[in-house]
Amino acid sequence: MWIARILVGSALALSTLALSAVPSAAQNWPTRSVKLILTLGPGSGADIGARLIAEKLTAKWGQPVVVENRPGGDGFVAINAFVGSRDDHTLLFGPASSFTAHPYLHEKLPYDPRDLAPVARVSATLITLAVPPSLDVKSLADFVAMVRAKPGTMNWATVTGATDLVLAAFLKGEKLEMAKIPYRDTVQALNDVAEGRLHFYWAALAITRTQMQAGRVKVLAITASQPSSVVPGVPTVTQAGFPALTFDGLVGVYGQRDMSNEIRERIATDVREVLADPAIVNRLHATGQDVVPGSAAQFSTSIDKQRETVAGIARVLGIKAAQ
Repeated sequence: MWIARILVGSALALSTLALSAVPSAAQNWPTRSVKLILTLGPGSGADIGARLIAEKLTAKWGQPVVVENRPGGDGFVAINAFVGSRDDHTLLFGPASSFTAHPYLHEKLPYDPRDLAPVARVSATLITLAVPPSLDVKSLADFVAMVRAKPGTMNWATVTGATDLVLAAFLKGEKLEMAKIPYRDTVQALNDVAEGRLHFYWAALAITRTQMQAGRVKVLAITASQPSSVVPGVPTVTQAGFPALTFDGLVGVYGQRDMSNEIRERIATDVREVLADPAIVNRLHATGQDVVPGSAAQFSTSIDKQRETVAGIARVLGIKAAQ
């Protein structure tokens, strides 16, 4: 009997030891420097947020967290670099809008969407609708009326991805004629707004804020579904009378498809701890972002909702998803 008890006790001890060893890989991660690849360039809301978080995570993890900007190619440059790394120490950071519209904007995708595994939700980027002060419009309704009165003579631009579809569907619904101007450089686009060469620019508040405060561009509304204390006095598009332009920015961290759940949760937990710091919250607010931290599951749910929104807009435009 006593031998059996010893054997049972030993088995339980070994089982406990084995179970305690399961999360050890996550506890020891990272073992070397971590790279955050961004789909947007320096100065964007995602870039500023990534650098703030990277600084804190470097101290927490005891390993360098390096931010690498890979803008261009409608997000493909960054995504291909991330997917091609096949490395659990290389993460993707940026807005979901960089890729949720890809199936409707491109006939064939150079990556599998399943390769982008949601890890941690970070923030909601406040997106502004900006126009040149020279247009002398006081509201979004004034601007729409001006476009309607001058069909085909005005232009627009967005930063990337899903926002193109949202605005295109809006123009179709309102029967407005405007020309789309492609930009790779957000600074050049903003300068063109200030100079009156670009008439309507959909971009993150982090990009437009300085010029807005200087009076060189006028922000008519934000696309968020709820008003934000970050931009007091600026209405949402719904408050301005155009709910079809509603689009919530969604920024977060993505890992490789085969990244373990333990490591994903470790990263998400650490990111949430960083975002609980009031100093970080205030600094992110200053860059035009509302802080909305969340787990991998919560981030995944938010992305799925955005995908559903984009799919509905694509149906309005008669666009089929890439196979």
